[in-house]
Amino acid sequence: MDQRDEVRDFLSSRRARLRPTDVGLPAGTGRRRVAGLRRDEVAVLAGVSSEYYARLERGNLSGASDAVLDAIAAALRLDEAEHLHLRNLAQAASQPARRRRTPAPRNHVQASLQRVLDAMTTVPAYVRDSRMDIVADNALARELLSPVYRFAEHTGTAPNSARYAFLDASARDYYPDWKQVTHDCVAALHGAAGHNPYDKPLSDLVGELSTRSETFRTLWATHDVRLHRTGIKRLHHPEVGVLALEYDVMELVHPPGLVFIAYSAAPDTPGADGLALLASLAASRTDALTAPGA
Repeated sequence: MDQRDEVRDFLSSRRARLRPTDVGLPAGTGRRRVAGLRRDEVAVLAGVSSEYYARLERGNLSGASDAVLDAIAAALRLDEAEHLHLRNLAQAASQPARRRRTPAPRNHVQASLQRVLDAMTTVPAYVRDSRMDIVADNALARELLSPVYRFAEHTGTAPNSARYAFLDASARDYYPDWKQVTHDCVAALHGAAGHNPYDKPLSDLVGELSTRSETFRTLWATHDVRLHRTGIKRLHHPEVGVLALEYDVMELVHPPGLVFIAYSAAPDTPGADGLALLASLAASRTDALTAPGA
């Protein structure tokens, strides 16, 4: 991933989706040479010179002030996630070279956090890093996400939501809303890349998925980003059937870059019944593994 290319492609793609009438400019007459707004039109809307905006869109965000970034975000009608992505790209561009380091591998979490996960016996919960690797979990999460873990074991890789969604054929059945899930995965990875474009393991994952999945390549080229906070996800578990569960995502303060994800269901709903059955399955398998002679 080249940081300047990411800036250029992101800004040009946001500009291309807007028509002059979308932002209060006259439509004009005759055929336009570019899709969407022209650079000079964005510059007028943002209150900067055409030359300066052209420099920014060529990938040089270094030194751009928050006020300028906010004005460009308003001109391009960026949503919250896109606005944050633009700020992250600018922050990465302004970092001194000595600070551009790949984060250390995160292959474990604090023991106290693992105890919290293990104590949650009725709620599937796990911790995920910015590359969508699952780095900690509880028994119910392993049961709920069993297809993801089986694929990881088969391929000798870390359990990774994006890798499973794009590279395992069973993902289309496991995720009834597979198209939305894959779009969300790419949007999350794009956001992570904007925050730290010098994360080599993340670059390697993007390269792997780009090489092996045409769907991933197509979605990556859209440069869409989104914030992953809460919602409803449908999962087709091989033993329980389809579960519609609410999820909540919480950023961890330490170590940075990790998020805590928990699934739940309202009482007396099919989702709650499904989670109860999953908890029973998880408990029985745990008992089998810990029995004498297992």
